[in-house]
Amino acid sequence: MSKVPMTLRGAEKLREELKELKSVVRPRIIAAIAEARGHGDLKENAEYHAAREQQGFVEGRIKEIEGKLSHAQVIDPASLNTGGKIVFGATVELAEEETGEEVTYQIVGEDEADIKNGCISVSSPVARALIGKQEGDVAEVRTPGGVRAYEIIGVRYE
Repeated sequence: MSKVPMTLRGAEKLREELKELKSVVRPRIIAAIAEARGHGDLKENAEYHAAREQQGFVEGRIKEIEGKLSHAQVIDPASLNTGGKIVFGATVELAEEETGEEVTYQIVGEDEADIKNGCISVSSPVARALIGKQEGDVAEVRTPGGVRAYEIIGVRYE
């Protein structure tokens, strides 16, 4: 499997979740299973079955996070020498040419994308149109509603 780009912040967030799952959630579930076993017949013990199901979800999430981190290529945009060009991890301020509406996006890995928080996937049409451009350029993005033009008014590397 090839390396997947991820920001430093995204990798740290996954590491924190993994630590929480392993050190807090997993022991709590193990204790709940042990307590439910003490209640007797396991065939009709709803608490036991619920705890085992929750254990399955947590173990699955742990494996998923470990897999993502093992295939991650962590990139710190602040350490890149880009010459002002937009690259993975850059935070970009845009103004739509038609409406003048301003938006700010950070270009992140697919697992980190969250449009509500201004994080767009590196593989999204907007990010693909922005990569390689710099402040003052105009990026044309093909959308289902037609082509939209964005002027790049600022680029930061955080």
